[in-house]
This record gives sequence, structure tokens and C-alpha cells, in this order.
Amino acid sequence: MTRPLLALSALLLAGGCATVGQDRLAERDPLEKINRPIWDFDQFADRVVLKPVTKGYRAVAPRPVRQGVSNFFANLAEPWSMLNNLVQGQGARAGRNLKRFVVNTTIGIGGLFDHASKMGIRTAPEDFGQTMAKGGVNGGPYLVLPLLGPSTLRDAVGSGAAFLADPAQIGIRKLDVNVWYKRGFQVARIISARSDLTESGGDAFLESSLDPYAAARSAYLQHRRAEILNQEDDGGPADNADAPPGEAVPTPVGDADTGAAASGGSAAPLPGDEPAGTSAAPLPGDEPAAPK
Repeated sequence: MTRPLLALSALLLAGGCATVGQDRLAERDPLEKINRPIWDFDQFADRVVLKPVTKGYRAVAPRPVRQGVSNFFANLAEPWSMLNNLVQGQGARAGRNLKRFVVNTTIGIGGLFDHASKMGIRTAPEDFGQTMAKGGVNGGPYLVLPLLGPSTLRDAVGSGAAFLADPAQIGIRKLDVNVWYKRGFQVARIISARSDLTESGGDAFLESSLDPYAAARSAYLQHRRAEILNQEDDGGPADNADAPPGEAVPTPVGDADTGAAASGGSAAPLPGDEPAGTSAAPLPGDEPAAPK
């Protein structure tokens, strides 16, 4: 399956323009008849397996512990964000990634505590899907990936690139430990991200939608567009200098994480995962909050 994806991505790149990649084809969703059954399967897997496990995790781990785990995984995403910001020529944002990683890894005790934010060092999340979009690569068709959730062809290729080139992923693969420890690490990341989804209000957002599939698609595409244009999550000035003149920056549906987490436990790049490199959404409480 890798070769067809790479071939299609090459076609997208050849057809890209000089401006930020668009998602018009994804909005039309030409693969909806294929995507909907996969969406139903993902929702079933979430309801039967992931959601019950996450509820158990939330029952035994108090909120400060859950936040520390979420901070730890977010800190691991900083090197990959830094590399993508450098490729895009965004030196200032790459510098913020480096500062956050150094501060949170040291005085933040391996990233468990987000001292960088307290020091005013804002997040600057970036992934390879965003890098390709900045280079003019169109999103391609909207995809719902089995167990991975909402995506586009461009972002699916970006997720594959992250698996191969993300320093954190490379480090985990090279660790001289039993393979089950590595798998357990990945499972812990998924469960933590699914817990973040619950706290961000993603479940309530879908439950209140007449058509959860369409709602998740719209939310995902809006959120990804905001990420590509570097619309800041913390209320600071948006880093959207690369946006084409006159193009408005869309507002994500719900809070900062709702767009990517609107799959109800099957968000890209992992089930229930928050967008790679983003900080956890505000914590309104242990129960899902109504979407903003």
C-alpha cells in the first residue's frame, strides 16, 4: 500500500501551486461511500475497546497525573516539529520548539511539567503534512483510515513520514528493550490521547451532531487548515504570514483540539490522538464538556 500512496503523493506535488495546499477535493469527499463503513468500524472499535480502557485509566489516574503524561508525549513531539519548521524556513518557530524541549526535558523532568509555557515560550507544532501543504501540495481526497481515523491523502503520507523520520519514533525503535515495552509505550500514548479527547469535549461534540461522520470531517478539515496557517492556540498573534493574501484563517470547530479529535476516539494520526505536536486542550473537568 505504500507505493500507491507515494505515487499519488507525487502526483499531488506535481499539481501543487505556489500557495498553501488546498483541501477542496477533501471537502467534496469523493470517497464517502468507502469512508463511512471504515468510520463505523472505527467507532465500534473505540466503543468496545479504547473507550472502556480509557475510562479505567481516568478512574485510577488523578488529573495531575494524566496531565503529566500528556505533557510528556507532547514534549516528545517537539524535535519533529522543529525539523518541519526548519524545512519550512520558519527559524523563529523552530527555535521555540528547541527551547521548549530543552526547558521541559530538564527542569520539567522529562516533559512531565510544562514549565516552558509558564515561561512564555509558546508552542509551535508542525508536522510533515503541514510542511507539504506549505509547499503547495493539495490535500487530496478525505480519508478515514482503519483505526487511525480522519485524514487526507497528504496527511496520511505525512504520518508515514513521521513514522520513518520522527526522532522520537526512531529512538523508540532503536531502544534495546523487549518489543512489548515498545508496544506498551505506544498503547500508553494512545490511551493518554483518548483521555485528552474526552476532556476536550470531542465526545460531546459528536453526540450532539445529527451526522457525526460529516461533523468529524468538517471539524478535521477546519482544524487542519488552521494548523497549516499556524493559527496559535494560546491566544497569541497568529503565525500566518504564509497564508495567501486575502485568505481568511478559519476558526476550528469547538476548542483547539476538537477539529482533530472529532473522530470520537479515532482521530489522526492515532485512535483518539490529538494532532501531533499540539498541546493538550484546556481541562474543563473529568466529564466531557459541551463544545464551545
